[in-house]
Amino acid sequence: MGGAGESVTRGDRRRRELEFGRPSPPLAAPPIGGARASQPVQQNSRSSTLRVVCPLLQQSQPSTRRPAIQRQVKTVLNAIQHFPGFVFHDIRLQCYRDGQPRCIEITVQAHQARAARCSRCLKPAPGYDQLPQRSWLFVPLWGTVTWFLYAARRVHCPEHGVVIEHVPWSEGKRPVTIAMMCFLARWARRLSWRETARAFGTNWECVYGPVQWFVQWGLAHRVLEGISAIGIDEIHWGKSKRADNFLTVIYQIDSHGRRLLWVGKRRTKATLRRGLAALGEPVVQGLRFVCSDMWRPYLTVIAAQAGQALHVLDRFHITSHLNQAVDEVRRAESGRLRGRPVAEKLKKMRWKLLRKGSRVRGRAKRRLCGLLQSKLATGRAWMLKETFQDFWRYRSLTWASAFLDVWTTRALRSRWEPMKKVARMLRSHANLRMNWFKAKGEISAGAVEGLNNKIRVVTRRSYGFRT
Repeated sequence: MGGAGESVTRGDRRRRELEFGRPSPPLAAPPIGGARASQPVQQNSRSSTLRVVCPLLQQSQPSTRRPAIQRQVKTVLNAIQHFPGFVFHDIRLQCYRDGQPRCIEITVQAHQARAARCSRCLKPAPGYDQLPQRSWLFVPLWGTVTWFLYAARRVHCPEHGVVIEHVPWSEGKRPVTIAMMCFLARWARRLSWRETARAFGTNWECVYGPVQWFVQWGLAHRVLEGISAIGIDEIHWGKSKRADNFLTVIYQIDSHGRRLLWVGKRRTKATLRRGLAALGEPVVQGLRFVCSDMWRPYLTVIAAQAGQALHVLDRFHITSHLNQAVDEVRRAESGRLRGRPVAEKLKKMRWKLLRKGSRVRGRAKRRLCGLLQSKLATGRAWMLKETFQDFWRYRSLTWASAFLDVWTTRALRSRWEPMKKVARMLRSHANLRMNWFKAKGEISAGAVEGLNNKIRVVTRRSYGFRT
């Protein structure tokens, strides 16, 4: 029994020597206690895998027979990354002097029975010459940096002349494969670009390029169908109030889909015209609702190019204008009453006055009631602001219009210029303000502010980027 087992073992060793072209290491004795011996292998599975793969992939002299592991790796590559007209010829593991794996090199060759194709028209063309071998970064295998090696050919296209052949795993002159660009772009959504580059053995620029390519590819292949409602707004993203520090954004705010459609610098008429032109004439003419604020350039362009849509003014911006007017009244009165005992009622009241009345609780509510009893202008302006909230509760267009007339008349008779300014603004856009009741239940302007907040979060996370 023992002699037969020994002869079989020697035969296996001899077969491996003939197959790989080098003596195989001595076979180790089987471990004692299988459960204990297998535990270190599970803890360091990558090292174990590389110890098995390294001797099989790292061949200094090509042999007549390819190792079985190479055939298996080629089978996996053909199943995942199959390129018609090309074959995976060889797979090599390059190591450092200390034996640690450095990278995996996959040599690609053209299929002899397939003609090369022009990179512009993708039609077969006769060969012209062959360029030196170059490399493309591929998705890491076993956690090791992987490269595609291929000597591209030039073809003589009857239509485009002498050009480089079409390389299906590459896009233009990028030194990164399409699979690797998609791989890095997806990971860049979950990690920072620097951490993504460190994790996969590349640099920051190599991550930035795939992300930019992935975004451009998505914009070119997106489907702009079924869009019936859009929201238009501006975002301030700089320190100063210069025109270049504002962005015009266009969102889709349908009930079945909410997404960013377009972003442009500045908040002018020309910017919004470019944005609507990017969406296309069929999309603009098919709109049913357009939600925006009362910025005059936006109102003019929307009336000219999307007149068939119901233009709804944003409720959020009306509330914002009212809060800003109350705050201006408070600041003016605080400066006028400085040094008097009654001025103590206005201290530390800014954020309490900006909150909704129904959300004021406890000590803040008692201070607010005391401010109202003092008959100060700030308290009366706050009460006028809270009274306007009843406007949104109406269901009848007629009664809502009557309430708006009464409220604006009362505000114009007051002695507070900030409140008068808001009243004049509401009267000048009374027709558009009534559209909010016509579209009630169809669209929500809150989606615009929610998407704006996401853009602000992304801007804050990208602090320090040059672009």
